[in-house]
Formats: sequence, C-alpha cells, structure tokens
Amino acid sequence: MGHVVGRVWARGLTVVRRLGVVLVIAAMGGAAIAQSFSFSAVNIEGNQRVADGTILTFAGIAAGQGLSAAELNDAAQRIRDSGLFESVEVTPVGRTLRINVVEFPTINRINIEGNASIRDAQLLEIVRSEPRRVYNPAQAEQDTAAITQAYAQQGRINAVVTPRIIRLPDNRVDLVFEVVESGVTEIERLSFIGNRTYSERRLRRVLDTKQAGLLRTIIARDTYSPERIARDRELLTDFYRSRGYADFVVQNVDVGLTRERDAYLVTFNLREGQKFSFGNVTVRSEIPGVNAADYQRVVRVRRGATYSPVPLETDISRMERVAERQGVNFLQVEPRITRNDRALELNVEYVLRQGPRVFVERIDIEGNGTTLDRVIRNQFRVVEGDPFNPREIRESARRIRALGFFQNAAVNAREGSSSSQVIIDVDVEEGPTGTLSFGANYNSDQGAGLVASYRQSNFQGRGQRLSFELSTARSNRRLGFSFAEPNFLGRDLRFGIDLSYRITDNENARNDTETLRISPSLRFPVSENGRLTLFTAYEFTDLSDVSDSASVIIQNEADEGRVANTSVGYRYSFDTRRTGLNPNAGVLLRFGQEFGFGDTQYIKTTALAGAETKIFNEEVTLRATLEGGHLEFQEGSGRVTDRFFLGSRVMRGFEAGGIGPRDDATDDALGGNRFAVLRLEAEFPLGLPTEYGISGGAFVDYGSVWQVGETFGQDVLFDEFTPRAVAGVSIFWDTPVGPLRFNFTEALEAEDRDKPRNFDVTISSSF
Repeated sequence: MGHVVGRVWARGLTVVRRLGVVLVIAAMGGAAIAQSFSFSAVNIEGNQRVADGTILTFAGIAAGQGLSAAELNDAAQRIRDSGLFESVEVTPVGRTLRINVVEFPTINRINIEGNASIRDAQLLEIVRSEPRRVYNPAQAEQDTAAITQAYAQQGRINAVVTPRIIRLPDNRVDLVFEVVESGVTEIERLSFIGNRTYSERRLRRVLDTKQAGLLRTIIARDTYSPERIARDRELLTDFYRSRGYADFVVQNVDVGLTRERDAYLVTFNLREGQKFSFGNVTVRSEIPGVNAADYQRVVRVRRGATYSPVPLETDISRMERVAERQGVNFLQVEPRITRNDRALELNVEYVLRQGPRVFVERIDIEGNGTTLDRVIRNQFRVVEGDPFNPREIRESARRIRALGFFQNAAVNAREGSSSSQVIIDVDVEEGPTGTLSFGANYNSDQGAGLVASYRQSNFQGRGQRLSFELSTARSNRRLGFSFAEPNFLGRDLRFGIDLSYRITDNENARNDTETLRISPSLRFPVSENGRLTLFTAYEFTDLSDVSDSASVIIQNEADEGRVANTSVGYRYSFDTRRTGLNPNAGVLLRFGQEFGFGDTQYIKTTALAGAETKIFNEEVTLRATLEGGHLEFQEGSGRVTDRFFLGSRVMRGFEAGGIGPRDDATDDALGGNRFAVLRLEAEFPLGLPTEYGISGGAFVDYGSVWQVGETFGQDVLFDEFTPRAVAGVSIFWDTPVGPLRFNFTEALEAEDRDKPRNFDVTISSSF
C-alpha cells in the first residue's frame, strides 16, 4: 500500500513541475513580446566554413539596431533558410547578441544501394546533390522523390527509396540512397465504356499502351505512363474523327490499382456521337481579285465521302500552293462547317480571306547535339522573311517527328521583335538512330544463316541513311551496302547508291552463281502520292562450277563466262495507303523499266498493283495484289542468272525454283522471262488477347512463270503459260524482332515436276 501511495505522490510532483515550467515559459514569452533589444556586439560561434559576415548578411541585422523578439526570430529563420546550417540559436546576452550555429556536413560521396533494374549511372544523373557540396536534407528529399519517380516510370510504383547519411570525421558524410525495388506494376486490363461501333479488340490496337502479355519483358509498353495515356487519348480521337465521328470525345480515363497494388486497371470513357459524311463542298473568296473557281478545281473532297479532318487539311494545302503560284500572299483558308443533323452531313465552305501580315523573323533550334540544324530546317517549307503560315508550321512539326531522330520534338511560335514578326522555336530531344546487330535468321528458300548488320538513319547528324549487311545461308551469301541523302542539293531529292554482292551455292540446280551490282539513283515526288526514281546500274554475273550432268541450256549459258552490263531505268510508285482520303483502304501501284546495254541488250519491265481495305468494323483486312514481269532481249540472250524465279515472297506453296520451265532431261529449274501472279488474302483476329500480337489469315495464289528463250535444242517443260494455284492459311505474329508470318499451304493446281512446300516462314508485309 505504501508503494502505491509513493508512486501517486511522485507522479503528482512531476505534473506540478511541468505545469510550473509551462507557466514560466508563458511568462517569459509574454515579456519577450513586449521587450525590445539593442546590441553593441554580435558573437558568432560554431561556424567553420561560412564566414561571420556571410551569416550576418543572412540575418540582416547590424550592431546598434533595435530589434523586437519577433524580429530576432525572423533573423534566426533567415539563417536557417540559407540551407547551410543544421541548427541555429540566436540568444541575447546583455548588450551582446550570441549566434550559435551547427553547419551541415559536406557530402563526401553519394552511393545507390539495392538497385538492380536501373543502373547507378542512370540514377546518379537525376540526383542533384553533389559530392564536395554541403548536404541539404531538403535536396536529399527531392532526390529521393526523383529516384522514386524513375522507378514509377518503369512500372515499379511500390519501390521504396530511403536517404541515409553516414557520419565521417571533419564534418563529412556519405549520402546513401537505399532502394527496395518492387515488382513491375503492369496494366492488367485496358477497357472501354461507350464504344458501340468498334470492339475493344480493335480499339486496343489503336493505343500505344498495351496490356501485359507474353512479351511483357521486351515490349515494355504494358506499364502505366501518364504521358503515354495522354498520347492514347489523342490517338483515339484521331482514329474516330478520321472515320466520320466529328463529335467524338474521350470524356475521361479512369486509372485504378488492384487491391494487391500489383496491376493497373485503365478504362477509357468514350462518347462516339453520330457518324457524318461530307455534304456540299464550296469555295468562297473574300479577297478582291482572287477567283474562287481557281481554288475549287483543286478540291478533292466530294459529297457523300466519310467526314475526316485529313482531306480538309489536304485541300487547304493544295489551295495554298495555288495562292503561291498566283503570288497571293497571306492567304488564309478557313473551312467553315455547318451541320445537317437530319441527313448526318457536314457542309464545308472554304473561305479565302486575307490573313494578318506576319512574317517569320527567324527559326531557333535547340536540343540537337548531334543532328545538324539544316536537317531540321529542311523540314520547313518556309524560311526567314517568308509569310507566316500556322498550318505549315504544324505540318513542319509533323515532318520533324516523322524523321524518327528525336524522342520529343516541340515546335512553337512566339512574337518576335515586333507584332508583325514571329520567332519559331524548335526544341528537340535526340534519341538513338543506329543499330548494330549480330544474329541468325531463317528463310524457307535459303535455310538458316548468320547475319551481321549495321544501320544508321542519321549518319553523322546529317540525316543520311547508311546500312551494311553481311549474311550467310546454306545456299546464299550476300554482302550489301547502301547510302542515301534525302535532301540532295538542299531539295526534296533523294540520292542513293546501293551495292550488292551475292554468291549462291545452288542446291536446286547444278551450278553456282556470282553477281555484283552497283546502282546510284535519284528519287523525287511528281505528285501528291507519286514518286519517280531514276537510276543507272553496273552489273556483272558469272555462272561457275556447272556440273556435267546439268542442263545443256545452263552449260551453254555458262560458256559465255562473265557477262557485264550497264543499264539505265526508272521506277514509278503511287501509294495512297498512308495519305489517301479513306483510312480503311489504300492502293499501291508500281511500274518500272530497265534498259540494258553492254554484252547483252534488253528491256526489263516489272509492275505491281495492290489494294487493301478493312471490313466488319476494321476487324478483317482484305488484300489483292497482281504482280508481273517481262524480260525482252534485243541482242544476245538471257541466262539463268537473269530470268525470273518465283520464291515464297511472290508465290507461296512451292520451293525456290519449284515451278516454271524445267529441262525435261535433267529436271533443272531454268526460270522464265515472263511471270504473273495474283494474290488474294484476308487477315482476321483469332480471338486471342490483342497483346499477344497473333492473328490469322487465309489466302489463294494463282500464277506462273514461263518462256526460257534460247533452248539450244533441248526439250523444255512448261515453257508456255501453265498456271498453278495454291490455297493456305497463315499465322501472323508481331514480335519485337519483326512481323513474322507462318504459312501452311496446299497446292490446288500443280504439275508433276513441281516441288510443293506445305510450310514456310517469312517476314510479313502488306504487298
């Protein structure tokens, strides 16, 4: 009982003492508020690196100055705010003001511990604390937040970063950031609300963000990034509006975490609106002397076509070029759109009006450490002193981004030295533009082989393209080199030179071949979607190691030895797959001729016509391609090295040289001077998750290769047009190393000597 009473008594005394201290402090505080101090001297203690005068400057007081207690507190706070001191005490002692400070230590070194997924060098780049500088806890906290954000950008949102200091002699410390890495928080599901027209599977293909899938460790786009989600909003808006949904809007994007915080759930809330078509399309001029009919003639938008902002921009660009030819400066084309909700039509009136007289003062470019200024300037159609055209500046920004040299590129205009001048600011952030690779490949026609390649799309920062490739396969060894200058002589003129050297150890024939070709070329636009290439070439070919049992035709051709030819030619291409008015359809036309002279004289003609379209709300893609070639000799005759052979790229379902003219006696494939192939195919989803990148297809190929030419009296099979037909199914797989295609085929129409193939692997391509 006595012990209990003693403990209660002791606790009571403690309470009384604490209450007394509080009352004393309150009394002193009240006195301090009313008291004013004046000092004849200031005594500073504890400082080692920071001079007394510097501390007095921070405090902002001087000897003899009258100060209240509040002003003394303010002076102490100003010293603390300098960030140099761990603690500060300001105490008045009679006529002397005593300032005691404890300086922050100096950072000896900075270490990162516990990190595995991000290297030390990468993290130290974002740390602003520096060795041999004063340690600042606030800066260390900012560095901690920056490191945490770097992990969040990798999808590791649960990573924990803790700053710690290790005390050393001489008031020094080691600053250590201890990292506890978490697993990657992936996007488990991308979903949509409000999508009535297009399926979730189709919309996921539009997004840059992907769901976590089989290739998550390589794709690295299945982590959450606010910047990528913002880009996805733009992509969805562009997708819908280019398909007629003028009122489409992404209302919001809901981003949540699963209960375990190990995955994101992202939901896009959409409002599609109605699908509109173009109604009446007219041009009206508000500029005296400018005839609207001249501009109406270049309008390509037609009534009934699905509405899209893209053809509007294209029409405006055409009309601006007309104004340039007519010498009309500062013309602005304003598309005024009126709605007809009953007919679901948008009437467009292009109004030609005089814009403000504003000129480009200069173009400032920043951020390009490697890329030369002129490469970026080449993407502008305006120079200093030209009239300012906002639409052209937007197009220039698009072209700069399309170069593929920059991770980020921003183009903005601001007022210059006067209201009639603008300065165009170009801020870029350069990215990697070259690749060096060593590996192996497989081709059904040539077998497995080793490959070494180097590609640089911005050689020495000049925007030039350089590539080198060495490949070896079971029956084909190739050395390739190419170089291209896309703005030759400062114009929209591409100069290129290609060199290839190939040796074949033909397993499908009893002979070897050797071919060297060097070809410089010039390519330039001739229309909005048309390009023309002019080229010349030097080529020599050799047939060697011809077996005695080989075809008499090949033996006679080999007796000619090495054949050298020089040629000139042209290739024309017309492609609307990326720039056409219909985003779901496109056409590709190619036509070229090569005129050879030298040991032989010939005309080689090749042509291709292809079209594709999407149906069933863009779930299914249909393609049709007709390809052919014709080789005609005016002097001399062709050899097996000149004639066409149909590999799996041209006609599927057969081995290389598996169809076409053959020597009746030896069964050697001879190739042909003519070929024609029609390819029809469909690509469709298989119901697998989109992130797997796997889809299916079905196809039919129909065609033939024929006409050997000089036969030296030998009997040749299938020298006339003898059609073959193949049907098959395909598996498409978009992998990080490229789009692969697996074909399973069955010959519907073939000849006895043909060599069918029921399976092959190729690189997938549209045409």
